[in-house]
Amino acid sequence: MSKLSERLDRVQVFAPEGSHSSFRSFQTLLKREILRFLSVAGQTLLAPVVTATLYLLIFGVSLGSRVSFGGDVTYIQFVVPGLALMGVINNAFANTSSSLFVAKFLGNIQDLLVTPLTPWQYLFAYSAAAIIRALAVGAVILGVAACFTSLPWAHPVEALLMAGVSALLFALFGLIAALYAKSFDTLSIFTNFMLMPLIYLGGLFYPVSELPQPWNLVSRFNPLYYLIEGFRHALLGVGEISFVTSFTVSVGLSAVLAGIVLWMFGSSPRLRN
Repeated sequence: MSKLSERLDRVQVFAPEGSHSSFRSFQTLLKREILRFLSVAGQTLLAPVVTATLYLLIFGVSLGSRVSFGGDVTYIQFVVPGLALMGVINNAFANTSSSLFVAKFLGNIQDLLVTPLTPWQYLFAYSAAAIIRALAVGAVILGVAACFTSLPWAHPVEALLMAGVSALLFALFGLIAALYAKSFDTLSIFTNFMLMPLIYLGGLFYPVSELPQPWNLVSRFNPLYYLIEGFRHALLGVGEISFVTSFTVSVGLSAVLAGIVLWMFGSSPRLRN
């Protein structure tokens, strides 16, 4: 913790005089958020890789040989995009929710509120750091997955876009959770009773099209279904829905959450209390 404190002291948020004060404060906040998760890289980058490796061993290697889709895609190839995106989503959410909530809990948020930062700059600084962490975790998971199977990488640019939008979406969701939560218990509700069910019921380990009605229809109202299928389509070249549909839905949801975050940063009393 002493090393982290020293590094954060060097990038303490301040409000210098002049026309560039707002941008300088934004740069400082972004740098602080990046250094914050890099200082505990063992937790932020290594732990998700261990989890993904266990999933690959259990569902990919052990069970994968007994599951057949009747096509060119094996079960382990089917699972890998979902596992990578799960790492992206979890880390994007955890980065923004934990950072902002701890700042509220410890009272450090008051130091930020006296800076000339705008709601847009708050949003960009927290979200950009979360996206960097999430994409780094996703890349490492895909690297580990390469030891188990090969992926066709049908549309790499689309895969990067889909991963980036997914990270942005849940970075924004993490900000909303942190702004709303009054205690650690409240924050854990978002993780345990909202985030995790959405991930596991979004078609990560199974094709949603194989579900009987009405669960097939219900699953299509799950936003994670569109994220996972869009990323899977970009990596494997096959999916239940088109990439355009998945990407459009994801961008639309991100825009809605961004509007909510901007409103909460600008007027919500929960940011100050």
